[in-house]
Amino acid sequence: MEIHPSAVVSSHAEIASGVKIGPYSIIGDHVSIDAETEVGAHVVIEGHTRIGKRNKIYPYTSIGTAPQDIGYRGEDTRLLIGNDNVIREYVTVNRATTKEEWETVIGNQNYIMAYAHIAHDCCLGNRVIMSNVATLGGHITIGDYAILGGLVAVHQFVRIGAHAFLGAKSGIDRDVPPFMMTAGPRARLYGINRKGLSRMGFSDETIGGLKKAYQIIWREHRGFSEGILQVRKDIRTFPELEMLLAFLEGSKRGILR
Repeated sequence: MEIHPSAVVSSHAEIASGVKIGPYSIIGDHVSIDAETEVGAHVVIEGHTRIGKRNKIYPYTSIGTAPQDIGYRGEDTRLLIGNDNVIREYVTVNRATTKEEWETVIGNQNYIMAYAHIAHDCCLGNRVIMSNVATLGGHITIGDYAILGGLVAVHQFVRIGAHAFLGAKSGIDRDVPPFMMTAGPRARLYGINRKGLSRMGFSDETIGGLKKAYQIIWREHRGFSEGILQVRKDIRTFPELEMLLAFLEGSKRGILR
C-alpha cells in the first residue's frame, strides 16, 4: 500500500494491499478499503464504510458521512461500495438511516461525476452514470445502466428503472420505468430510450416490442391497469417486457407520464 505521510489513517481501519491514499486524506476507524483502490488527495472517508476493489476516488470527495436526516441519532449505519467505481471530485455519499436496511449501497462499475450527491438509503445498481451535480434524495433505487444527466434532481423514494435515460436539468418526482427516456424541468416521459438500447445491443425486435407497449400504455389508455392488460393480450411476452410491466405494477409513488 502507498499512504502519503500527510494522510490521517486510523489504526483501526482495514486497508488492503495495493491501496493508495493521497495527501491530507482522512480515513476513519470503521472504514474498510479493498485491494488496488486509489484514494486521491483531501478525501474524507468515515463511518461504517466498506469499499471494494479497484475503485478510483478523486480529490475532495466526502464518503460515509452521517445522513442528512433530522431523525438520525448516530447509529452505526453503513455504506457499501462495490468494485471498479469511479467517484469524481466533490462527490458526497452518505451512509444510511435506520428507517430501512441500515445500508446505502453502490454496486459495481458506476461512474459518478463531479459534485453529484447520493443520499442516505439509496441503492445504485451496476454501470450507472450520474453526470455532474446529479442529486439523489434519500431512499432512491437506480437500476443497472441508467444514465442521469447533469443537474438532475431525484425526489425521495423514487425508483429509476434499468437502462433509463434522464435528460439534464430535470426534477424527477415519480418513478421512471426501465428503458424509458425523460426530459423537461418537471420531467415527462418521451418514449423508449431507443438510441441507448441500440448501443447496448438490444435487438430491433425487442426495441420495437417495448415501443409498442409504451404506445399502448401511455397513448391509448388512461389507466395503467387497462394498458397493462392490453399489452399482455397484444404483445408476445419477452424478458424486457416483463421487467417493464413488473416495474409498473410495483410502483408505490406513481409513474411519470
